[in-house]
Amino acid sequence: MSVLLHGDAAFAGQGVVFETMHLSELPDYTTHGTIHIVVNNQIGFTTDPRFSRSSPYCTDVARVVNAPIFHVNADDPESVIHVCNMAAEWRGTFHKDVVIDLVCYRRNGHNEIDEPMFTQPLMYTKIRATKPCLEKYSDQLVQEGIVNEAEVKDVKDKYDKICEEAFERARQETHIKYKDWIDSPWSGFFEGKDPLKVNPTGVIEDTLVHIGKRISAPPPNAAEFKMHKGIERILKARMEMVESRITDWALGEAMAFGSLMKEGIHVRLSGQDVERGTFSHRHHVLHHQTVDKATYRPLCNLYPDQAPYTVCNSSLSEYGVLGFELGYSMTNPNALVIWEAQFGDFCNTAQCIIDQLLSSGQAKWVRQTGIVLYLPHGMEGQGPEHSSARLERFLQMSSDDPDYFPPESDDFAVRQLHDINWIVANCTTPGNLFHILRRQIALPFRKPLILMTPKSLLRHPEARSSFDEMVEGTEFMRIIPDKGPASENPSGVEKVIFCSGKVYFDILHAIKDKKLESKIALTRVEQVSIQHFLKCMHFDRYMFFKLTPFPFDLLKQECAKYSNASIIWCQEEHKNQGGWTYVEPRFETTLAGQRDIM
Repeated sequence: MSVLLHGDAAFAGQGVVFETMHLSELPDYTTHGTIHIVVNNQIGFTTDPRFSRSSPYCTDVARVVNAPIFHVNADDPESVIHVCNMAAEWRGTFHKDVVIDLVCYRRNGHNEIDEPMFTQPLMYTKIRATKPCLEKYSDQLVQEGIVNEAEVKDVKDKYDKICEEAFERARQETHIKYKDWIDSPWSGFFEGKDPLKVNPTGVIEDTLVHIGKRISAPPPNAAEFKMHKGIERILKARMEMVESRITDWALGEAMAFGSLMKEGIHVRLSGQDVERGTFSHRHHVLHHQTVDKATYRPLCNLYPDQAPYTVCNSSLSEYGVLGFELGYSMTNPNALVIWEAQFGDFCNTAQCIIDQLLSSGQAKWVRQTGIVLYLPHGMEGQGPEHSSARLERFLQMSSDDPDYFPPESDDFAVRQLHDINWIVANCTTPGNLFHILRRQIALPFRKPLILMTPKSLLRHPEARSSFDEMVEGTEFMRIIPDKGPASENPSGVEKVIFCSGKVYFDILHAIKDKKLESKIALTRVEQVSIQHFLKCMHFDRYMFFKLTPFPFDLLKQECAKYSNASIIWCQEEHKNQGGWTYVEPRFETTLAGQRDIM
């Protein structure tokens, strides 16, 4: 049963309350009824209710969903219990939200050392002349003959003794057991696992082909199911890609989802317009063109014994929905939970969840989560804010030290993943997307993944991957060295350009147009891999490496390879945005002052 505890000022003032109320009866977000308990102190810190809300009651926001609201005197414990029983019965019978407004007060102001008489002198004059609730109720029971003074004292003394004994035991503790602070400790998830061993993410080609054909095929009852002509063309193009053993972004994503569901992993994709995809690339829900509510979901029909697939368009909410998905992801480590922003900058209105609960989740709240944030990013001419997912903010909140080069070892990459607070990636190939999504489940621990997703690259003819990059024996690519003319004569290379995102393709075309392939080595910054440098050699002629955690080891090798070249970082964004402020000090640490980066 979902029970939420609120303050009165927050219930009236925080927009997330309204957002959450609006989720309460949406099919893919409902909790089948939440009991909201408002501890109504009748004042927010020092602000009087007359200056903190426009409605008569702090609970009026709940009227938006016609939730019953019980206002009860908190100094009357029996009335409070009666109201709580009614609320539980309402929730159990109708599976809808209900609100309990505990009308009470703060005896000591905002905290024990606050002086509330500064701002509310009349109220606190009355409060100080009022007996505490415990004394009032004790006196009532004695007057009614239910208990006597000795019994009241006995109960108080027993409780004080319990508290004192617990306090003394706490002073004797020498270490903290994290599991004691976790309400759902994922029983059995961490047991028997090597914390630095990652399961393979590649799959057999037959699985890729099967998923590709299912996601590209019309509904089984195609004769009766009238599809949009545009969808027919999209499915036909997908089928051609499958037959050619090539994937684009949408197909690579579908194969990651489908292969996880085949292994029993529930996949949930949530956000604004995610069923079709903001950029009309996904189409995971096909709509009958003449029959209302008649739909077909290909990924729900891959295997008879597959895990569930949930894809759901959300309300136009970021703060509330991301908070919901974060909670969803923490209930079960064996589920891939993804929240997609309509555009990357939409995460701005969910920043409280990101800053307070996600980036610091493990350090502050002792909770792991493998939630994935899809944030469409790329300077596509829609202004400096609507184009950017604020990559720099996520990098700034990463917990790796720019001045520390970790000891090199065989498990360097996975150890970095284990120690970091979250993973930030900017993939530009469907193959890397496929592996990084599957790796979220393959890891022996859980870390949030912040994924800068493309817009124009969704249909870019060069942003494609072969099935060979996703089959058994392949993994997410951390770095791919140049295998073209530049790599054949590294001493003659004049520049090594590192970049991130779609600007890679612009630079690549410029290099080819000017016939500088032997003079310039071009690298893509994507994310981190479990794969060792030498295993990556056969894939491509351009180098990838990750954003965070930073690939100190592979960067060191690559710079040493092109010992005579100048090192350049290139990005679409302004100098105070994007990855520059993050990568510059880490380049300097890697190069140990021997070379400069521009």
